[in-house]
Amino acid sequence: MQLYNFFNSSTSYRTRIVLGLKGLPFDYVPVNIRTGAHREAGYIDRINPFGAVPALVDGDFRLGQSLAIIDWLDTRFPNPKLLPADPDLRARVLELSYLISCDIHPINNLRVLRYLENTLNVTPEQKSAWYKHWVAEGMAGVERLLAQYGNGPWCFGDAPTLADCCLVPQMANAARMGCDLDDYPLSWAVYRHANGQPAFVAAQPSSQPDFIAS
Repeated sequence: MQLYNFFNSSTSYRTRIVLGLKGLPFDYVPVNIRTGAHREAGYIDRINPFGAVPALVDGDFRLGQSLAIIDWLDTRFPNPKLLPADPDLRARVLELSYLISCDIHPINNLRVLRYLENTLNVTPEQKSAWYKHWVAEGMAGVERLLAQYGNGPWCFGDAPTLADCCLVPQMANAARMGCDLDDYPLSWAVYRHANGQPAFVAAQPSSQPDFIAS
């Protein structure tokens, strides 16, 4: 398998975590989204029609969108299972995962921030305020979900699920962007626990071959 990804893309990060948890070897193919490599015709035509990262290639099979990739991996390689079989717990895991991947991440990713800056001409301070506002609103919801339904060292019990794979990259990027995360102690506890586990450590941006210190 090949994973086309960028070191600090949170969607790439969560996919790397899943591959690590399942012990699946893959070829790391860097795609520099800062320079627009994901928008080049060759990448769009051959790898990902949407022009984004990550993208997974397994022989003739190609798939974009991190949640679709993770669902495919979890179905094809079900050990460990990251989407629980129990319907209630599965729904709870998806609830938190979607809060992060559908409500927080999309409005704070690179293409949105660049549109704000380059097309709408917001100031750096306004762009930062935008990012921090949506992180605060979304993470408050995550923290309430963990307070009501979370248990164990992971989000929902004694083993990682998709929720943990989504939460850790979101926390890492929010911290990198200077967000105040002190109000989310339950999320921090999961983050610290996860980052003591080999699959999460190996997936960290600083561990990737295309890492740029900035």
